[in-house]
Amino acid sequence: MADTHASRDFSDLTALFVNTTLKPSPTLSHTSGLMAVPKAIMEKNGVTVDEIRTVDHVIAPGVYPDMTQDVTGGNQERDDWPALAERVLAADILVIGTPLWLGEKSSEATKFVERLYSLSGQLNDRGQYVFYGRTAGVIVTGNEDGAKHAAMNLVYSLQHVGYSIPPNSDAAWLGEAGPGPSYMDEGSGGPQNEFTQRNSTFMAWNLMHMAAMLKREGGFPAGGNSRAGWNDGERFDHPNPEYR
Repeated sequence: MADTHASRDFSDLTALFVNTTLKPSPTLSHTSGLMAVPKAIMEKNGVTVDEIRTVDHVIAPGVYPDMTQDVTGGNQERDDWPALAERVLAADILVIGTPLWLGEKSSEATKFVERLYSLSGQLNDRGQYVFYGRTAGVIVTGNEDGAKHAAMNLVYSLQHVGYSIPPNSDAAWLGEAGPGPSYMDEGSGGPQNEFTQRNSTFMAWNLMHMAAMLKREGGFPAGGNSRAGWNDGERFDHPNPEYR
């Protein structure tokens, strides 16, 4: 079957790549190196791409939209999240990239997901959770086991707050276990690894395809999934409509 990908238009899409490395800019980030693959594919196809390295910002811990306004008594003097959240909400596609540390996603990735969760009570114009109509994927790099574990955790978290997850939406590269070359190091084999390069390519295209379908639909289809409607007493064919 002929590949008709070239005829598709993705120029109205926006993507945000979030690098949760522990290394501040301009330090070389191997996670950024692998994220560059789907980023380049999207840019070549007209997607407007934004990128954040979380460690370059002061993202306060917590699960409120603005931790300087947290009323629980744990106020922070500075929180860059409200401005970063605007960039998150402006994106049709979100890609989280994380290194592995002790088999887990980075602490920066955990904090970023917690702050995504801080927005999960907001609703879109259909009364759905605010992340409905957006799609997301995950990139993982490291020199130890845990890539699938980290991807499972992140993909679960992303769909839980409302993102749509397409097939093959994660890609990873793991070097030899223990000390050794990382993805961008000379001789690592990462940029030549067919499994990693194939998966990151498929991820980019599937994210664009799903984001385009959702965009053409005007968002995730409405029907039985309105938090606002549920709050107003609608029960969407629930077998016990008296449930409260």
